[in-house]
Amino acid sequence: QVQLVESGGGLEQAGGSLKLSCAASGRTFSNYAMGWFRQAPGKEREFVATISGGGHTTYYADSVKGRFTISRDNAKNTVYLQMNSLKPEDTAVYYCAKRGGRWTSTLASAYDYWGQGTQVTVSS
Repeated sequence: QVQLVESGGGLEQAGGSLKLSCAASGRTFSNYAMGWFRQAPGKEREFVATISGGGHTTYYADSVKGRFTISRDNAKNTVYLQMNSLKPEDTAVYYCAKRGGRWTSTLASAYDYWGQGTQVTVSS
């Protein structure tokens, strides 16, 4: 079993920044890729960013490319999502997720453990 606990969400003005963290339990954190997804009210969950187990490969949704940065600290079993230049359309519950293998994926079905989510609200 793996537990994922997100933190760092909150209310921010448009143009501002937030940094999300996701702490994972377990001793093999570097063996699997991690991802961030988000779900806005009335919408389906969508891919945001993913990072490989070693941290050398990242991939972003077009909607956040150039504004968000995913990173990880394998010594701390933690993955981060730095969100800059926030827009009202970034408002959603953000979830971190663990993939079953080392390589990245944009598909929610490729991830086997999910956190409880953290709310991000961006005001205009």
